[in-house]
Amino acid sequence: MALIVMKFGGSSVGSTERMKRVAQRIVDKKLQGDRVVVVVSAMGDTTDDLIDKSKDLHDNPPAREMDMLLTTGEQISTALLSMTIHSLGHEARSLTGWQAGIRTEALHGKARITDIVPERLHRELEAGHIVIVAGFQGMTDDGEITTLGRGGSDTTAVALAAAIRADVCEIYTDVDGIYSTDPRIVKNARKLNAITYDEMLELANLGAAVLHPRAVEYAKHNNVNLVVRSSFTQNEGTLVREEAEMEQGIVVRGIAYDKNVARISILGVADVPGVLASMFGALAEAGIDVDIIVQSGVKDGKADFSFTVSQADRTRAMDVIGGIRAAVPYDDSAYEENLVKVSIVGAGMVSHPGVAARMFEAISKLGVSIKMVSTSEIKVSCVIDAGPVQDVIRALHTAYDLDTADTVFVGGPQDRR
Repeated sequence: MALIVMKFGGSSVGSTERMKRVAQRIVDKKLQGDRVVVVVSAMGDTTDDLIDKSKDLHDNPPAREMDMLLTTGEQISTALLSMTIHSLGHEARSLTGWQAGIRTEALHGKARITDIVPERLHRELEAGHIVIVAGFQGMTDDGEITTLGRGGSDTTAVALAAAIRADVCEIYTDVDGIYSTDPRIVKNARKLNAITYDEMLELANLGAAVLHPRAVEYAKHNNVNLVVRSSFTQNEGTLVREEAEMEQGIVVRGIAYDKNVARISILGVADVPGVLASMFGALAEAGIDVDIIVQSGVKDGKADFSFTVSQADRTRAMDVIGGIRAAVPYDDSAYEENLVKVSIVGAGMVSHPGVAARMFEAISKLGVSIKMVSTSEIKVSCVIDAGPVQDVIRALHTAYDLDTADTVFVGGPQDRR
C-alpha cells in the first residue's frame, strides 16, 4: 500500500466533465489499495476572474483582502471534487490549507511555508478517507490567511508529501512529462523518463512552465520523488529524483527559453568601490530580481555594465536607476526589449569541455549575435534577439544530438499554480 500525493492544476479541473475524470482517477488509485492525498488548484480561469472583479472595485486592493478572496477559488475546487468522489461511492474530506496544518510566514501574496502540522491528514487517512486539500494557501501563527504566490499549489503538494512521508508526489498537468524542448518548436522533441533535481531546478528557473522552482527546491531538500504526468492520458510521466540514481552519459538534457527578458545598460560608471553595491542594493530594496550581469573593461576610470530583469520589472528598474543617479553618478542609461534567453541544461556538462563552444558555434552559424552570456556547472544561457529564437532552439536541439536521444520538455502550457 503506497501513500501518494496527487496534485491537479486548474485546467485539469476546469469543467465538471474534467472534474469527473479527475475524481475517477483518484478513486482508481484508492481501489488499487493506495492511500491518497489530493491537492487541487482553482478551476480554470477562476483566479483571473476574481482578480478582475477586485480591480473593478479597487485599483490597488489590500493584499490581505486579496488573499481572503483568492483562497476561495481553491476551496470551491476541493468541495466540488469531494462531492464528485462521494458520488462514486467513496469517502472524501475537503480541507483548506490551514485545516491541513499548513503554516506560513506573515507575507500576503507570496508567503513561504514555515511548518506543516499533519495530524488532521493522518486522522483522515487512518479513517480510510481520500483527503482533498486546497493548494496555494496557508495560515500564519496569528491566524491570518495567506497565499503562496506563483507555483503555490505545486509547493503545497510537495510540502505535504514531505510532511507525511509520501512515497511519491504526482503532479498532473496538461502535458505528459518533461521534454527536450518545446514540441511546438521542435516536432521530434522527446519525453525524458527521469531527470535530476538540479537539472529540473535550472530548467524551471530558466523558463520551464511545467514545475515551479520553489516546488523543485522543496522536493530536493526533502528528497521527495516527483512525477510529472498528464491528467488527460494514462501515459507514464517523468520522474524527478536524485542525480546519483540517474543514467549517466547525456551531456545536455534540455533546452529552455525565456521571453520575459529586458536588458538595462548603465554607461560611464565610476570604477570605485561600492558603486555596484549601491546600485544593486537599491534594486533589491525595490524587490527587483536581477539575472545576468556583465561589466566591460575600465577606461579613463569608468566602466559600462549591463544586466537583465524581467520585462515586467523593466520600468521600475529604470526608475530606480534614475533615482540614485545623484548619489551614484553615471553618464547615461538605456534599455533593450524584444530579447529572449536561451539556455542549455545538463548535469553532464561539468565533465565535458567544449559544451559552451558548441552552443556559440550553433548560434553564430545562424548569423545571430549573442548579447550576454551566463554559465553555471550545469547550464549555459545566452541572451539574443527574440526574432530568431525558434531557429536557434532547433539548431541547438540538433547540435547536442537531442533529436535522437531521450531528453526533457521545458516550455509550453502552464498549469502549475
